[in-house]
Amino acid sequence: MNRSMTVLLTALAPVSWGTTYAVTTEFLPADRPLFTGMMRALPAGLVLLALARVLPRGVWWVKAAVLGALNIGAFFPLLFLSAYRLPGGMAAVVGSVGPLIVVGLSAVLLGQRPTARSVLTGLVAAFGVSLVVLQAAGALDVVGVLAAFASAASMSTGTVLTKRWGRPEGVGPLALTAWQLTAGGLLIAPLALLVEGAPPALDGRAVGGYLYLALANTAVAYWLWFRGIGRLTATQVTFLGPLSPLTAAVVGWAALGQSLTPVQLVGMAVAFGATVAGQLGVRPPAQGPTAAVGGNRRQDSPGLTGPALRR
Repeated sequence: MNRSMTVLLTALAPVSWGTTYAVTTEFLPADRPLFTGMMRALPAGLVLLALARVLPRGVWWVKAAVLGALNIGAFFPLLFLSAYRLPGGMAAVVGSVGPLIVVGLSAVLLGQRPTARSVLTGLVAAFGVSLVVLQAAGALDVVGVLAAFASAASMSTGTVLTKRWGRPEGVGPLALTAWQLTAGGLLIAPLALLVEGAPPALDGRAVGGYLYLALANTAVAYWLWFRGIGRLTATQVTFLGPLSPLTAAVVGWAALGQSLTPVQLVGMAVAFGATVAGQLGVRPPAQGPTAAVGGNRRQDSPGLTGPALRR
């Protein structure tokens, strides 16, 4: 599969995540962010675990737990917390610094020297997202801003570490995704019970919404995301992130009757242009049975080249 097709398939993940807000507000019980995070992660992880039929071994029990905590268990609650406490789309604006965090961490952990182009592209992407989602009304909340930044840092760190650690020999992206979703869901479950109490009563609409979030929005989307991280650079993958708020804006306009101003349309064009620019001029990661990152040697099965990841 050529690199362009890999980019397009990986891009389906943030596009799917862009529908989360509409599904949550229209189908799910209100004010249950932790329960929703658990219902997204844990059922999806268990389904993929049953399909992969592979458990971690040795040090990978620890690595899977760390990645699951960073990419899912900490990311989901922090993201929801920031969305509840910040006005408008400020959480998305703060979260859009993710590509810049990945650029910095890639220099430290992957030995990839940051370029002026990647930094400028990250700044342009954040500016474009701000034009799309930022609302003028409302005061900033310090806890909300810190939670938004922490969520972006958590996912960015998870992305780079997944790239650095790769995969165990003979293990594909499906199993790696299952481990992380299951670990993250198990981390959220007791927190949801402690903070929000017993699970709410669910009607047919809620059941359908949770099924969509668990299967298409999480199981399939995160598998595509981790698979893409294995075949692309960490920077390329994270520059697809702005597609999520852009999709949310389009869905809000098309399905929820929300309007799009000329400034928002300009912002969408700017952010999308930065997303495309983030995929250009990047050397593909080394592939083959001896390719390794951070000293991890692995043997890839046919059609599964490179280490796998995940945001």
